[in-house]
Amino acid sequence: MLTTVPEEESYEYQLTYLGQEEAVAIDEELMGPLGFSVDQLMELAGLSCAQAVYVEFNVTRNPRVLIIAGPGNNGGDGLVCARHLYHFGYKVTVCYPKQTNKPLYKGLVAQLESLNIPFVSAEDLQDRGRPLSSRFDFVVDAIFGFSFKGEPRPPFDGLLERLKPHYDQTPPPIVSIDIPSGWDVELGDVTGNGMRPDTLISLTAPKKAAQFFEGNHHYLGGRFVPPAIMEKYKLQLPTYPGVWQCVRFFTKEDYERHAAAADARDAAEAAASAAAAAIRSDPVTGRGLTEADASTNPFRQFHDWFMHAADHSTLREPTAMALATANPEGLPSVRMVLLKGYDRRGFTFFTNYQSRKAFELTNGHAALCLYWEDSDRQIRIEGLVEKLSPAESDSYWRSRPRASQLSALVSDQSQVIESREVLEQRQRELEQEYADESKPVPRPADWGGFLVHPVMFEFWHGRRSRLHDRLRYRPNPDQPGKWIMERLSP
Repeated sequence: MLTTVPEEESYEYQLTYLGQEEAVAIDEELMGPLGFSVDQLMELAGLSCAQAVYVEFNVTRNPRVLIIAGPGNNGGDGLVCARHLYHFGYKVTVCYPKQTNKPLYKGLVAQLESLNIPFVSAEDLQDRGRPLSSRFDFVVDAIFGFSFKGEPRPPFDGLLERLKPHYDQTPPPIVSIDIPSGWDVELGDVTGNGMRPDTLISLTAPKKAAQFFEGNHHYLGGRFVPPAIMEKYKLQLPTYPGVWQCVRFFTKEDYERHAAAADARDAAEAAASAAAAAIRSDPVTGRGLTEADASTNPFRQFHDWFMHAADHSTLREPTAMALATANPEGLPSVRMVLLKGYDRRGFTFFTNYQSRKAFELTNGHAALCLYWEDSDRQIRIEGLVEKLSPAESDSYWRSRPRASQLSALVSDQSQVIESREVLEQRQRELEQEYADESKPVPRPADWGGFLVHPVMFEFWHGRRSRLHDRLRYRPNPDQPGKWIMERLSP
């Protein structure tokens, strides 16, 4: 099931990036006059990292995680993250090659050992005869933190090399905690020998090196910064949503594209969003959906309703949505697909580019509809369609179970076939061809994602006697980036 953390329009903030001296000073104040202990901060940091991992790496599709822990506090964050991921349902393996005798770290190791979490050596991971991608679905890099300087020493230099893409092997996706290992905290990967993570989880506040991060996903974790620190260091950070311990940033490119055009969030909109999240009452006997309760931002309103459905729905697939298209003659067709992601650009799903729906999407338009019966809520979206970039399709393809990858190769979607036996025979042939799990299954050129850019949202909320609530959002032609909210008669 897809889960996501609100992206909280991070481009609306002039984000603060910390240098090494500031990061050290903040830690000293937290563990000094502000009364935090190192184990408290480590627990909160590790939990926030585990939550971000849970969002990006579906535990059903990507259960196998390797945690590589370094000798310092960053390694401790990784060990705490490992414990939480175990309880979240992941199959955790830990590499902790330079263990310390400090009681805090010995306790963290004992906790993992009590869960029968296996520990592996650095030498085991550097065996090129056993590709990491065949053993793990993703890797958490908790080797070096913001205090790292100089060149990595053994065995960590070999581990960093092992996790680089090579002509014969591609590593699993990498999640780096706070700083990609091998990077300078302010200048980034100055040597060219550092990690190249797909996901970065900054802690407390992003460090200056995060401005050079080019991966797909950037989170902030560590929901413990008191107002005194925020004010003293003039930290400009996004608001954490709900009870989450992490919040997702946009990529650097998204930030740059939107920062100049976005206005600061006004207090009334924030209050309306909070009210909308708070009134999740019975849709028939409760207040329904009023203009005062709804956010003025349809993306935020979508997120509030989607997260409620994901957390509380009894439906097996709360991500299921109807996708409506039309052929060149204007004849419509509709089918169910799965929502695989959403952000400020729009909504994504994946399919075969030779399918009927893909052919009909060439007209550039589509409509979506999500309905959650148990909460009596429906969201309709109309928008413009484009294909996702090959890089984004590749990233999602790598997250799919191997069996699903093979199925995509098996099926020429929507084409007439003689019998089911044709499919099953082709499946057996491909399973034999890719029996060696170290051999990656390539993404077919005719398979990938679509992105629907919304030009209209409608939120429907059931009410008694069929007097339902309907709020429609459409772009404001006089204020780019803003939306007009209108009530429609049921």
